[in-house]
Parts: sequence; C-alpha cells; structure tokens
Amino acid sequence: MIRAIVVDDEEPARGKLIRWLGSETDIAVAGEYADGLSALQAIGRDSPDVVFLDVQMPGLSGLQVAAQLEVATSPLLVFVTAYDAHALAAFDLGAVDYLLKPYDEERFRRALDRVRERLAAPEHRRSAVLAARRHIGVSERLLVPAGDGLRMIDSAQIHCLEADDNYVHVHTADHSYLLRRTLRDLLQQLGDQRFVRIHKSAAVNIAEIDGLTPLFKGDYELRLRSGRVLRLSRRFTSELFSRTGG
Repeated sequence: MIRAIVVDDEEPARGKLIRWLGSETDIAVAGEYADGLSALQAIGRDSPDVVFLDVQMPGLSGLQVAAQLEVATSPLLVFVTAYDAHALAAFDLGAVDYLLKPYDEERFRRALDRVRERLAAPEHRRSAVLAARRHIGVSERLLVPAGDGLRMIDSAQIHCLEADDNYVHVHTADHSYLLRRTLRDLLQQLGDQRFVRIHKSAAVNIAEIDGLTPLFKGDYELRLRSGRVLRLSRRFTSELFSRTGG
C-alpha cells in the first residue's frame, strides 16, 4: 500500500483529495493536516510515501516544509496551489507533480500515476527537498522536537552540532535537541555561512568559538563561549582557519 497524507489549510480542499485517494485500492490515507508544523511532525512519525502539500499556508509554507525534510528519507511531494506562478515553480522544484486549484478528478489521477511511476524509481525520489532548499536559500530557522510537538529555533542560537549515527545533537545555550538527521544533510540545510565542520562528527557556530589549544599531530582543543570543549581534527583545521582568519 502507498501511504499518503494531505496537507492543506482549507478543509474542503483536504476533503476532496481524501475522498479521491480513498477510492484507490493501493492507497492508504495516513492523515490530514491543516498546517506545516503538524505535517512535519506526522511525516517524521508516520513515514508516508507521498505528501499532497499545499504551497500557500499560514505559518510554514509548503516550500518551507519541504526544505526541513531529510533528503534521504523524504516522501514524494505533490504540491497543490491556487496560484499559477507557484504551480510552475513547484514543477521546477522537482516535485513529482503539482495540482493547480481547481483541478478535476482526471488531473488528480494523472498526478497519482506519476506518484506510482516515481515510487518504482527510488533514485529519483528526493530531488524536491534539495530544490526547495535552493529556492528559499539558507534556513535561518530549524524545526526541533519539543515534548510531543515541534518548535522553531533560530539557527544563530545553535552553538554546535554533534553526530551520533543517523542522529544529530543540536546544542544551544540551554537545551540539546536530538534530530533524526545526518550531519551532512543538516549542514546543507543550514548553509556554510554560519557553521564550520571541525570533525567528521561535529560542526560549530563560528561566532561561538572562544579559543583553541594545540594538542598533538595537528589536532586542537576547541573551546566554545559556553565552556563546551570539542576536538578540532587536523583534517578540518585549514577550513576553520580560512573562515576565521586564523
């Protein structure tokens, strides 16, 4: 079965998609959501195969939702919009397809056929996430888990990032958040203007660096203004020094 979720702030628009999806024998509707935060939480929890995602929503737009997803685990995206310019942009962004409101059932079924074709070719599934990031630029905010929900933090508040297998610990001044992401993917989203990698499993906010102490064989002890101490690997010293003028 293909697991699908529907995200649209307009209830009638959600209802139409859910009715049509429900008539398909190979589709299971895993949920419907009216905002981007709820959708992101559901995507992380339920791992749908495809998301029908409204572009224009209050709070997080559909493109902002896409940019927050993990490239390697992202579902397929079908953007839904009432605006021609957004529909064309969505198509250029590498989405499986877009549905321009008001669309009819025949147009919906053509989009669903594209979903089935793309699911049979998984090497092409993830292009929409990277394209959305290129479109909106560096993410100045990051969604992190907070209790049973999600919250948005400014990337400037992040002191450092530490990888742990397929998870990343995101450290701020007073909290640590655990994301199911890879460090490489997270740095691609946050950009390299603010963060620099200091180890294969760690990166720091350049503005939070307080000092360096030489160790041995080219490694350094790196201190953050918070007092946290990390290892700067010889492999990454030249990049750090070029970025900081050291």
